[in-house]
Amino acid sequence: MGDPMVTPEQLYRWLAALGVDFYAGVPDSLLKAFCAYVTDHAPPGRHVITGNEGGAIALAMGYHLATGRIGAVYLQNSGLGNAVNPLTSLADPAIYGVPMLLVIGWRGEPGHKDEPQHVQMGQVTRATLEAIGVPHTVLPAEPGDAEAAVKAALADVVERQAAHALVIRKGTFESYALQTKVAQPYSTTREHAIEQLVASLPNDAVVVSTTGKPSRELFEVRKRRGEPHQDFLTVGGMGHASQIALGLAMECPNRPVYCLDGDGAVLMHLGGLATIATVAPANYKHVVVNNGAHDSVGGQPTIAFKVDLCAVAKGCGYRSARRVTEADKLEAALAELRESPGPALVEVRVKTGSRADLGRPTMTPQELKQAVRDYVS
Repeated sequence: MGDPMVTPEQLYRWLAALGVDFYAGVPDSLLKAFCAYVTDHAPPGRHVITGNEGGAIALAMGYHLATGRIGAVYLQNSGLGNAVNPLTSLADPAIYGVPMLLVIGWRGEPGHKDEPQHVQMGQVTRATLEAIGVPHTVLPAEPGDAEAAVKAALADVVERQAAHALVIRKGTFESYALQTKVAQPYSTTREHAIEQLVASLPNDAVVVSTTGKPSRELFEVRKRRGEPHQDFLTVGGMGHASQIALGLAMECPNRPVYCLDGDGAVLMHLGGLATIATVAPANYKHVVVNNGAHDSVGGQPTIAFKVDLCAVAKGCGYRSARRVTEADKLEAALAELRESPGPALVEVRVKTGSRADLGRPTMTPQELKQAVRDYVS
């Protein structure tokens, strides 16, 4: 027999027995099984996948104001950066004193190999919680101990009328497959869309790609094509690729700058579109690959299929924005994007999923950064 593990159902039922029946958050790979169980089993109106983690904290505050009850907020530890402001400026006992339970995936836990973007946050996760005055408990993997830890954490939330965090190690949960699937009306794969994008690029273009599988697929496409790896792969900092691309575009006005973005990333910091449109660099080209899901961390849905991203971009001031839903229209749309003055956007609707053998970049972030620096200078 293997090591004991907590089932997602067990944690969900323990929390329900303690009065927690509202969930908000941003999905995480270490919490994939639990997030999937919540998505499948939370009643209507009792679960919201938010644009960013700070919004989830605020949503749990609103829930408490209306009901007096305790909400749960789930997030990856990298998302603590988005959550610190509302935790310290609003929910803290010195201000409003709003009780809530945080469920945090501990990527980059010291002593455990992980991707480079998780190493620093993994080292400082517990210290960060301590610094902002949020007590935390590392959830044991043994179910009996885990249940006792959950009860103690909720008792602390009630007594202090403040947040308490359950920190979740890799391998704590048994697997659970998401049953609530994102509708798949589109036939194009994300990797095919990226191949088409790369084929359409001007020779002097620079690409900034978003967090997760889009960057991994871009790296693989360049490798297959035998092309140099001179793209900036934004391996962490979800939602910030568009502003990195903006900084490049402003300082390299004679070079086309493409941002390869994802739907979840765009939604996380939607105000970035307004900033891009206001600065309005003519060399800025924005490609959003939209599969309606947080594909890199378990496939939980985003709301991006319900949002007219092209209308949002145009409303912010983009010079043009176009949606592509059919594979045979993509080449023409990217050719038009190439010739259009920026800021210009193409949203490509694709299906979820990726190759089972999808690799990871074989260059370090520092090597990738230097390759981009050498290329643009």
